[in-house]
Amino acid sequence: MAAAARPQPRRGPSGAWSRLKPVTIDPLDVYGLPSKGETRLHDHKTQEDYYTKIVERYMKFCASSGGGEELEKAFSALSVKASSPPNTTRASEHDRPGLPRQVSSTPRPNDMPNILIAMRKLREGVLGSRRRDNFAQRAYMFIIHASILTGHWESYQPALLYLLYEIHRQTPLSPPELQEFAGYHILDLACRQYELMDAFAVKLAFKQRDRRVNTVIMALVHDDWVRFWRTKRAVDGYQRAIMEFAVERMRLHALKCLGRGYMNADRAFVERTGDTVWPDLVKGGVGWQLQEGGNVIIRKPKAK
Repeated sequence: MAAAARPQPRRGPSGAWSRLKPVTIDPLDVYGLPSKGETRLHDHKTQEDYYTKIVERYMKFCASSGGGEELEKAFSALSVKASSPPNTTRASEHDRPGLPRQVSSTPRPNDMPNILIAMRKLREGVLGSRRRDNFAQRAYMFIIHASILTGHWESYQPALLYLLYEIHRQTPLSPPELQEFAGYHILDLACRQYELMDAFAVKLAFKQRDRRVNTVIMALVHDDWVRFWRTKRAVDGYQRAIMEFAVERMRLHALKCLGRGYMNADRAFVERTGDTVWPDLVKGGVGWQLQEGGNVIIRKPKAK
């Protein structure tokens, strides 16, 4: 008797797994941080492709923000001050290479934090591969510009130093580019770090001739808040963003001068002196009294 034929295994319908939604990976989250062990971003072609994706997302963010004042507000909301630590929760999602984050079905209200982390990945990849060619120059210039506008000094300072002291030695910047980025370095030293002697040393080393940068340094040296405010209105957006680090220091000095020299003053004059509106001055700790007519009582005469 012939052996019974073995029944064929039954296969489930081809759509048995269709209930599981495919994972959508954000292209910026495909790679981890090279400083945490990611090695794929050491490849030159991978760096260039990743750079293209970052630029596309950055331009899309700028376009979606409407440009002008709306874009400036979006950048201001992201500004990272020296006293404020970065968003460690967000960064921790990218600490481990090879574990891309799943994109939520709802659009993110602000994509710039993700773009900043992607720029850090690219910067670390270029640094790890010791790349100093034209691509590295272009990528670092883009990272510096974007980091300055968002006030993300943790990104723009190392990128700026690598561009000036490493990339420039092998792939020289053009004279206008060297003046521009050396100027950022000088302003960073003078305004954010308040290292005026170092700022003058860099100015001499790079033969800085930008009149606006030199005016800012001299205004800080002489505590000339009038010249500082005037120059701040005349510089471009990148220089103005770096100057913001010195604003509170100069405002405090200006208000102290006002307090020593005036018993009372018009509100508009006080606002011009502090380069901000009255409510912000009050939030900053100004205890002067504003009267209904717009006169500000700075100090009252001592009783005899």
